[in-house]
Amino acid sequence: MNHYDTDFKLKEECGVFGIYDFDGNDVASSIYYGLFALQHRGQESCGIAVSDTKGPLGNMQQKKGMGLCNEVFEPEDFEKMHGDIGVGHVRYSTAGESTIANAQPLVLNYIKGTLGLVHNGNLINAHELRRELEYDGAIFQTTIDTEVMAYHIARQRVKTASVEEAVMNAAKKLKGAFSIIVMSPRKLIGLRDPQGFRPLCIGKRDNAYILASETCALDTIGAEFIRDVEPGEMVTITPNGIMSDKSLCIPEEKRGRCIFEWIYFARPDSYIDEVSVYNARIAAGRFLAKDCPVDADVVVGVPESGNAAAMGYAMESGIPYGTAFVKNTYVGRTFIKPKQKNRESSVSIKLNALRGAVAGKRVIMIDDSIVRGTTSDRIVRMLRDAGATEVHVRISSPPFLWPCYFGTDVPAREQLIAYNRTIEEIRQVIGADSLGYLDLSRLEQMVPGKSICKGCFSGSYPLAPPTEDIRGNYDR
Repeated sequence: MNHYDTDFKLKEECGVFGIYDFDGNDVASSIYYGLFALQHRGQESCGIAVSDTKGPLGNMQQKKGMGLCNEVFEPEDFEKMHGDIGVGHVRYSTAGESTIANAQPLVLNYIKGTLGLVHNGNLINAHELRRELEYDGAIFQTTIDTEVMAYHIARQRVKTASVEEAVMNAAKKLKGAFSIIVMSPRKLIGLRDPQGFRPLCIGKRDNAYILASETCALDTIGAEFIRDVEPGEMVTITPNGIMSDKSLCIPEEKRGRCIFEWIYFARPDSYIDEVSVYNARIAAGRFLAKDCPVDADVVVGVPESGNAAAMGYAMESGIPYGTAFVKNTYVGRTFIKPKQKNRESSVSIKLNALRGAVAGKRVIMIDDSIVRGTTSDRIVRMLRDAGATEVHVRISSPPFLWPCYFGTDVPAREQLIAYNRTIEEIRQVIGADSLGYLDLSRLEQMVPGKSICKGCFSGSYPLAPPTEDIRGNYDR
């Protein structure tokens, strides 16, 4: 999502990418294209760090900056960045300042050498871990919990025989959502939290191995998908092969993958834990058609994540699928944010209704969620202004009733439109002729056999949330 519409839609935090080419080829440009495929996961900042495993220890080259990948990197950057191992990151902050100091990768020089670290997720005990380090004299350069992880890894590395042992020892202290890639001078390490909140997968291209947030990043660089990193698993990639440590793994029924990866965050061409994002969205649309039917002339989706759900609704209902919106794909985060009094214009900057597709028609509009309701009421109005005679809104997720502590920017309950309102009251606020949400019981059916987190809908989390809500005290 773009920077200018932060009040309207949910934000996910980050995308991570790592690669180790055993043939010694430079990897910086591959990381760039991998990040490009993950750009939907964050548009505030991005960065790449690479190292030559055959060169002097600790010689990492990096570049990071504010903005989109194609705004931060120039072709000449890749002529200077030589290295056969590297990590990259795209970021959206869920709280706190968006500054270059908080951009990743985080490169740490310490007594044992150099580490490069990228992270997607949110630690619920970052506050305590940071305080512990501060009382030991640690001085922090950023306000991200990634730096807290890096310090703990560095402390453990002094006491352990290998970097992977240090990473695992540090991970045992972490609570919350974390998909991490660590680059040491000779190893690439991937680690996923025991609940598996955030995705992480392994790929291979020729003699290079890749770790990435989503499979679409593998497709983009011509790599084949090998497998997902299991929730709780740590993989260590070296020229000797891939080693696996599953000492943090927990039973499937205790895991809690974020269902919003399938509903909204991930790209539709990705697979997460072997479940197609596209197919999950089609299924959500089919369920909506079964559970919330309405007579209409056309079914349309709000781009992009609403499109597949709208197709599912059309398939199940027999009502034709149509395209009602033209999306301006060239609006980057550098677009000047409209002033508060002109905020209404920001939706129409991004979307415009196709009058010829909806004029004189009863329209079913499918969107992935309603957070505060400000976007939905403007899109409904946009369809009416384009001539729609009726607008029936269907949402491919249940109502948001609780905040998220694990890396999704679901705000405090008081800011959620569904908090203390009935569906009929929400319908009136957004100006729709009817409103229906996906039933809570349908979420597991979208991703059969996978244990999921649906805490933002039910208030029941797979991991106990913090006793106080410190979201916003630290940036991720």
